[in-house]
Amino acid sequence: MTTCAPTLHELQCAVRSDLLGLADGDAAGYVVSDGLAPQARLAIYRNTADGALLKALQLSYPAVQALVGDEFFEGAARLFMEQCRPSNAQLDSYGATFPDFLAKMPEAASLDYLPDTARLEWAVNEVLHAPDAQPLDLQRLAQLNDDELKSVRLLPGPAVRLLQSDLPVDAIWRAVLTVDDRALADIDLTAGPVWLHIHRSATGVAVKSIAEWQWRFATTLFAGCPLHDALAEAQDTDVHIWLASLLASGCFTDACISNQECGPATGSHLT
Repeated sequence: MTTCAPTLHELQCAVRSDLLGLADGDAAGYVVSDGLAPQARLAIYRNTADGALLKALQLSYPAVQALVGDEFFEGAARLFMEQCRPSNAQLDSYGATFPDFLAKMPEAASLDYLPDTARLEWAVNEVLHAPDAQPLDLQRLAQLNDDELKSVRLLPGPAVRLLQSDLPVDAIWRAVLTVDDRALADIDLTAGPVWLHIHRSATGVAVKSIAEWQWRFATTLFAGCPLHDALAEAQDTDVHIWLASLLASGCFTDACISNQECGPATGSHLT
């Protein structure tokens, strides 16, 4: 036991370090033995914390777990947990770099579709747990003059993502989660790339396969390019129909003129 009582902040930091297995963990000095060694007491809580992290990964990556099996997934997850400890208490945000970890994992090297399947699952997870936001009031666009229309930028909402993959990860994801063995067997991994639009609607998270030009147009808008310029660069004659679809689905929450200060774009695209 230490002779000087710690402050609450010091105690919390010490316990956190021990629970996360950090080198500076020294909470044992503040724990009464009473028949069980302090480190053994802390190990009970550490196991509980690790169990919560494992469960968070399982909830975020159910298709990955189904593809590799429970034992392999838990082993990979625990290796990931050793290297990447949580940075905040919100477990919904834990596991963002798990796809990159899988991509570098030698034991998963033969499963070339696994990292992008995980990236799709993380995009779905982010969209599912994104905060609610009011969609852009289209009357605001109708009130702009010609000069303002040429420089207006659209800001994506928090519940929309774009994903590109060289493999049919959307078909893999659906077949695995619906336990459709026939659909899974029919998947052609050489069929070519897919471009996906992931957003939350009133009925849940939608994962839609779109054309490459649609993906590039949406990506350009999400990056903050003025709407007028994005339309001018688009090659497809149906670009206005695609824009209307994006607006109708509530993908944008705000608009601003290029010479005005805009809030940060809360949506993102994944590649």
